[in-house]
Amino acid sequence: MKPLSIMIAATMIASGASAQVKLSPKNIDQVVKEMTIEEKATLMVGYTFGNSYFGLPTNPDPNAGAIVLGAAGNTASIDRLGIPHTVLADGPAGLHIAANRPGDSQTYYCTGFPIGTLLASTWNTPLVEQVGRAMGNEVLEYGCDVILGPGMNLMRSPLCGRNFEYYSEDPFLTGYIAAAMVNGVQSQGVGVSAKHFAANNQESNRLYNNSIVSQRALRELYLKGFEIVVRKSQPWTIMSSYNYLNGPWTQENKELLTTILRDEWGFKGIVMTDWTNTRHTDRQVAAGNDLLTPGNAAQIQAIVKGANDGTISMADIDRNVRRILEYVVKTPHFRGYKFSNKPDIEAHAKLTREVAPEGMVLLKNENVLPFAAEQPKKDGKRPTRAALFGITSYMFYAGGTGSGDVNKPYVIDLQQGLKNAGIATDDTLTTVYTKYKEFGMEEVEAEMGPLSPNKFFPRPRLREPQLGKNVYSFAASNNDVAIITVGRSSGEGGDRSWDDFNINADEMEMLRGVAEAFHAKQKPVVVILNVGGAVETNSWSQLADAILLAWQPGMEGGNSVADVLTGRAYPSGKLPMTFPCNLEDIPSTKNFPKDYTFWDDMRLNNEQKAQVPFIRETVYEEGLDVGYRYFQTKNQPVSYPFGFGLTYTTFEYSQAKVSKKGSSYVAQLTVKNTGSRAGKETVQLYVAAPKGQLEKPAYELRAFAKTRELKPGESQRLEMTFTAYDLASYDEGQQAWVTDGGTYTALFSASAEDIRARSDFKVKAAKVAAHDVLRPAHLDK
Repeated sequence: MKPLSIMIAATMIASGASAQVKLSPKNIDQVVKEMTIEEKATLMVGYTFGNSYFGLPTNPDPNAGAIVLGAAGNTASIDRLGIPHTVLADGPAGLHIAANRPGDSQTYYCTGFPIGTLLASTWNTPLVEQVGRAMGNEVLEYGCDVILGPGMNLMRSPLCGRNFEYYSEDPFLTGYIAAAMVNGVQSQGVGVSAKHFAANNQESNRLYNNSIVSQRALRELYLKGFEIVVRKSQPWTIMSSYNYLNGPWTQENKELLTTILRDEWGFKGIVMTDWTNTRHTDRQVAAGNDLLTPGNAAQIQAIVKGANDGTISMADIDRNVRRILEYVVKTPHFRGYKFSNKPDIEAHAKLTREVAPEGMVLLKNENVLPFAAEQPKKDGKRPTRAALFGITSYMFYAGGTGSGDVNKPYVIDLQQGLKNAGIATDDTLTTVYTKYKEFGMEEVEAEMGPLSPNKFFPRPRLREPQLGKNVYSFAASNNDVAIITVGRSSGEGGDRSWDDFNINADEMEMLRGVAEAFHAKQKPVVVILNVGGAVETNSWSQLADAILLAWQPGMEGGNSVADVLTGRAYPSGKLPMTFPCNLEDIPSTKNFPKDYTFWDDMRLNNEQKAQVPFIRETVYEEGLDVGYRYFQTKNQPVSYPFGFGLTYTTFEYSQAKVSKKGSSYVAQLTVKNTGSRAGKETVQLYVAAPKGQLEKPAYELRAFAKTRELKPGESQRLEMTFTAYDLASYDEGQQAWVTDGGTYTALFSASAEDIRARSDFKVKAAKVAAHDVLRPAHLDK
């Protein structure tokens, strides 16, 4: 049998392929015609360096700049046609590449930016776009072409292990924050891959789970954010998810990837698969999955075979190849950009420190925060002394684990951050926790076994040490304030357990012990939540005088939190999800995998997984009853409502009105700072619809705006724009987006529960036809 490379060369000669044609933005169609079927198949499949396919000439030389160590994948090069490799690297909280390279003394660290949930909590699209620009600059300067983010899946349940990558339980907030991030990244001449498309709302058995969702819930909730990001920012790529959706795998679903994404929304980029092994290659190609990643030789062979025997349409192949080439000509590698491998990490760290407080959410403050960095004494002043409790205070979480993690140069923990702010921390407690951390991590390494060196995997939470009443009392006598950090981390490949959502016995003992000792001496207790998602607060919030939800604020996290505690910065974040009183209060909890974690996923085979409830199929029985849509409509009490967040000052709303301007509606409101400190306020515009044929939530978020920094007494007039289409509901009976005619009420709010002003406005009935696709279906048994 002749070597395949010889066969390909012969095919090229026989077909008259010309070696003189080189790719340019103006000759893409000609290049497609010049390509052999083997070249086309190779381009449609991601390329892993070191694994040559079909003997095609490639250039895997690291010194040629065509490879970035630690990147998630690449596209193939075809040298004779001037088609370069392009590099795809993980995100979305920063570029994920290897920090060290063999035989190279230089380091390649990337900035650990705040997690997506914190960025969404800023409700500040220009600020998110600024973060995107910095992130995109690192993608560019480290020789990459696409960062695999932003993550856009809706927070259907607090237990999803990757919620820290995602933005919100609300699709409008998700879509507009994502569009800002995409515009920021892509302004640097590199691309994004908005993910995971679609209904990938749990990590449990994510490769084989079938999400069964009504057409209406899909359209109004789980697809809406992606629709917004396509219309507002045109991402270079979109990533099809691992899961099945209403029957087929999303990667093989033409109704999803072509009918909705391209025909209805007008998407112009490429669709790439999430990182899977071989599935049904013919179906993926036909569905409009342009690039199969990470790629393997079997997929290339399947495309060639399918083209030859007619099971894969050449028209589909040429269409997908054309799209990939349209992507390639936009990339830095095609443009020949001379990347430096030296982005300004110091400047980006400064940005991270400044951005994080704007997304931190002040949940409670009994006139405790901010506290002074110094305390008076007889002959002057002394540093404020803080007793720092909680193991996470000394091993702060900058972000989550998995592909959403970043190889950062450092992480500032809270102890170091307070020290940098001039706060003296209790030396005895620091010694105790440092020793305990060293011992505890050894136990974790032993428990994880061979997985322990791999930072990709989540690590079990260290239990809090049982310090005892005497330690708490001694600390209260010798310090001015107690600061307790409660930490949670999760990541790709597994969901959170109920214990991870709830406060555990060891943490409750710490909270009660510290509160009792410090309150006995009339000293305050501040709790910091260093978490990636919602946690239970109802059982213990009364023990704290202040609660600051710091999220996972990036590698400068300790400094950012200290800035907020001492008043060098102020929090202005608002919750992008509801904090329920209990998990049982959330409708999706009854059909979300319970206590099925990453470790279960590693331990069980596919046959065993099929026996676990909600692992093989998850029916989204709750429909639209997700987050505040449920809680506000049903008047169900919560710990903290969607959109909630205190500041160090107060604001007054006035002069609310809604007017028609062309085809849009403009909502206007004046916000005045009535307090004694500077601050920013986010105004959330919810709209209540008139009664129509469809049952609807009480009201839904349709726009939002954030003020600039307002000094005491300052005011700002805000404008928010929306359209009749934004008000529409999806009517499955008509297979159309229907906007009922009548009188609507705009609710200008500080949270989903805190409505400050109202304004009625009239809307004419309207309808936008859609396709009857993605009907719910079970998997074939």
